[in-house]
Amino acid sequence: MSEKGVRMKRVCLFGGTFDPPHIGHLHIAEKVLEMLDLDEVWFIPTYHPPHKDKAETASHHRLQMVSLMIEGQERFRVEAIELERKGKSYTIDTIAQLKRKYPNTEFYFLIGGDQVQELSTWKRFDELVDIVQFIGVERPGYQWKDAPYVKKLSIPLIDVSSTEIRQRIKTGRPFCHLLHEKVFHYIKENGLYGYRKSD
Repeated sequence: MSEKGVRMKRVCLFGGTFDPPHIGHLHIAEKVLEMLDLDEVWFIPTYHPPHKDKAETASHHRLQMVSLMIEGQERFRVEAIELERKGKSYTIDTIAQLKRKYPNTEFYFLIGGDQVQELSTWKRFDELVDIVQFIGVERPGYQWKDAPYVKKLSIPLIDVSSTEIRQRIKTGRPFCHLLHEKVFHYIKENGLYGYRKSD
């Protein structure tokens, strides 16, 4: 409950480049929603992640692909806050902005197990861990590092990555099974990631 007795909405923020968004992202969101008994999961495509190279695909394409992936899912939504702000997408700026806009919402922030060890390097880290609960999901191939400010969730993951999908598209290998059907068709129709229509 908030100070005024209003029930706090419980929302997990799922940030990422989503370049492209895939069935693994959807699976994680569904499991987090269920395991933490949340009200919603908000997908937040980053404009320029501070710790990674820029996305390969324009932001409007990534936003549209996420929208298509979660279409019809009432408890999922896409939030374009970082794309609208542009520049480097610092989590502290996003959380602060969302808390001002939605004062009756309790926010959680989803990160991969590989990000736990670098979390202390994030901008205004000390302030960040005071205003949001981090949810960490284990990732294959990464050693989990316990951290008091991260709640660990063990979710059976689907072995897929956006990098693998981009490589499959560029080399002409099958990739439709790794994506939501509407995302697959969007990539084909827009010729993303070097996709070439067969003659």
